Amino acid sequence: MERKVKYNYDFKLRCVRQVLNHHQTVEAVSKLYGCHHTTLHDWIRFYEKYGKKALLPRKNKVYTLPFKLKVLETIDKDLLSFSQACLEFNIPTKSVIMKWQRNYKQNGIIGLNHKPRGKPKSMQFKRAKKKSNKPLTREEELLLENESLRAELDLLKKLQALIQEEQSKKQKPLQN
Repeated sequence: MERKVKYNYDFKLRCVRQVLNHHQTVEAVSKLYGCHHTTLHDWIRFYEKYGKKALLPRKNKVYTLPFKLKVLETIDKDLLSFSQACLEFNIPTKSVIMKWQRNYKQNGIIGLNHKPRGKPKSMQFKRAKKKSNKPLTREEELLLENESLRAELDLLKKLQALIQEEQSKKQKPLQN
């Protein structure tokens, strides 16, 4: 299943060429085509540095820990803005770097580790074992009944404790 993109390749290329080839302002083109001017600026910068392929839709990329550290260190060392760092390292949006920086400040290097999305493997549904068609032995029946009675007894004890707690709460205001 492909990711839905807000602006397709042809639209981005048309906007960029409108600015670069037809010498229109970024603001005029962004109003004409209904996209934000900072987005158009980013497209132009990426187009000038990386060519047409920079405007192609990207798959979700998983960045390595050393790469993330290198980006953050370069930002600090060279005093780059997030936009400059995106252009320098070919990262599509500055929000990616902002998230790395926030995680790094909060959790250190551990915060930069890739966290897989979705349900963890250990949490996946496990199918119940099929019951055999063999009848249970007398001992197995008694063990199951014993387990059931213990669970019922525990439940009744908890219910009794809750009832007593409620009654004691009601009686305390009356005593004062």
